[in-house]
Amino acid sequence: MNTVITLATKDLRLLLRDKATTFWVIGFPLLMAVFFGSVFSGMGDSMSGMRLILVDQDQSESSIQFVEELGKSTALRTVALPLDSAQQRVRIGKASAYLLIPKGYGTAQGFGGSAKAKLELGIDPARQVERGYLQGIIMQSYFALLQRQFTDPALMKKHLRASLDSLRADGETANELGPLTSFLGSMDQFYSWLDTVPKTTAADSAAAGNDAFMSGPELDIVPMTADRAFPKSSYEITFPSSLMWALIAVTAAFAVSIVQERTRGTFLRLRIAPLTRTHILAGKGIACFASSLVVCILLLIVGGLVFKVRLDNTIMLLTAVLCSVFCFCGLMMLISVMGKTEQAVGGISWAVLLVFSMTGGGMIPLAVMPGWMRTISNFSPVKWGIYSVEGAIWRGFSWGEMMLPLGVLIAIGLVTFTIGVTILARTDN
Repeated sequence: MNTVITLATKDLRLLLRDKATTFWVIGFPLLMAVFFGSVFSGMGDSMSGMRLILVDQDQSESSIQFVEELGKSTALRTVALPLDSAQQRVRIGKASAYLLIPKGYGTAQGFGGSAKAKLELGIDPARQVERGYLQGIIMQSYFALLQRQFTDPALMKKHLRASLDSLRADGETANELGPLTSFLGSMDQFYSWLDTVPKTTAADSAAAGNDAFMSGPELDIVPMTADRAFPKSSYEITFPSSLMWALIAVTAAFAVSIVQERTRGTFLRLRIAPLTRTHILAGKGIACFASSLVVCILLLIVGGLVFKVRLDNTIMLLTAVLCSVFCFCGLMMLISVMGKTEQAVGGISWAVLLVFSMTGGGMIPLAVMPGWMRTISNFSPVKWGIYSVEGAIWRGFSWGEMMLPLGVLIAIGLVTFTIGVTILARTDN
């Protein structure tokens, strides 16, 4: 065992002496995580809420309620500003959009309004992807207020009487819309009658039944995976990818080192010494495993301390990292025998691993991939490594749900390591 540790220590020292390789193993993955985290944090602010500026020029009771309703949305970060300031901020990209509530909104909004309520949504041309999402949130808030009118007799009467007064003020319009005027009057009488119903048991039951009819079914909200249903920040998406970049760099570096030892005669001298092939390969595997694990832990510590990546599920996260490291150690052994020169193995290693990265979520995070790319990613070990780490950080996986990605990683590691060792043994004889 001491022999294997000595060989592993030798490989680790050689790795640390090469400053360029050290940068690609530690510095580059960290830069990738920070870069893509910053990029995705600016794509619509989907993680922290879209910035929406509210311009309320009406200042009526209805418009104030509408602004309050929009402020309840967790998908928005709202602020009130004058129109010129709002337009300026959207134009220079400091806000996603502004919503103008013009004068007259209060008389038009709601059931029986005298005119159709109009709103103005000014959106940054670079954020057109968010337009439909914003429209949905705005309409949701608008109809939430309508529902409140139907379930609040006092508020409903106020709107009905305002609408009747508006229609009756114009004699010609009142004549043309006579049926509508009669209908609104009947509704006004109905809500007035509700206030006069005696508070007996029967009347209370009838009123309760009426409220239930107007408010719809009671909705029981069941929380899904508690606090881990969605990443808290874009960095929780990108740091699992940065771990895979670190593993890719270590894999490529050690694959080339095996070829270097074979072409420069180091491997032959070790074989002549009182060492078996098992000692040599075990030392190489331990060195690759240890360096990969240390780099991943360092990246996670930086992610937790600096970028607030959740690391509280420590045991599951460490298990995911260990299985990912094991998988890439197997890939390292297979790639090292795919060429006879340093240049060949170096080119093959980065070509293969970059394809795995592109299709597995190393460049485009799995969380924002289209469906067809997620299907292709099933053939990439990078995908399963990212998936297992995400499961421990923010997907809220149970141990049963973790078995699939962990099992795939272990299987890939075993198969590729076995194939690589077998080919190396045959070519060494």
